[in-house]
Amino acid sequence: MSTVNTLIFDIETVGEDFDALDSETKKNLTHWIRRDSDTEEEYKLALEDMKKGLGFSPLTGQIIAIGALDCHKNEGAVYYQAPGQRNPEHKEEGITFKQMTEADMIRKFWELAARYQVFVTFNGRAFDVPFLMVRSAVNGVRPVKDLMRGRYLYQNSPEALHVDLAEQFSFYGAVRRKGSLHLWSRAFGIPSPKSGGVTGDDVGPLFRKGRFLEIAKYNMGDIRATRELYLKWEQYFQF
Repeated sequence: MSTVNTLIFDIETVGEDFDALDSETKKNLTHWIRRDSDTEEEYKLALEDMKKGLGFSPLTGQIIAIGALDCHKNEGAVYYQAPGQRNPEHKEEGITFKQMTEADMIRKFWELAARYQVFVTFNGRAFDVPFLMVRSAVNGVRPVKDLMRGRYLYQNSPEALHVDLAEQFSFYGAVRRKGSLHLWSRAFGIPSPKSGGVTGDDVGPLFRKGRFLEIAKYNMGDIRATRELYLKWEQYFQF
């Protein structure tokens, strides 16, 4: 295993309540649905899909959990939102769970990032990092590392090498089907974070029900699985 400081990380997000949005925003988000729908049923289905997808954009969603794991120590933390609750900080299996606001967890992440040179994600280049950078700006926090610089590893800065395993395992898209975190974990015999009964689709409903710690523990599963996959990549794919 490389001795370079390596941080595994993952975020969870949730969308705004569509019904609470102003009329202009609703119009902006839905005008194409009416145009592209041939029937009222198609329109309703597309509208529901759009509402469920608000958490995929930093313009209509926010970060509700950030998991960060030191690859070598195999210890880390999950910072998570829990509106209306006051949950004490606690530790499980080397992971500290700490309740924070979105702005505070973003600040904490970048404080950690300043001490690392290698950053590992699964699909982070397509989702986690762009979302994180935009939400950082929205919250008035300046990122300390450019984790989007150059798609290929040789283009990255030595001070901020971003290894996106989804891109590495698909050879930068040369393989038609990239495979999900669950499928790659399954293939390598790694416990999948989805095996606990929670998936990414459950995060929004769980958040609305106030089951914030369940989301944080699901996030812990993601960073654990990502670490194990990174070790496989480092052993068999890195040259």
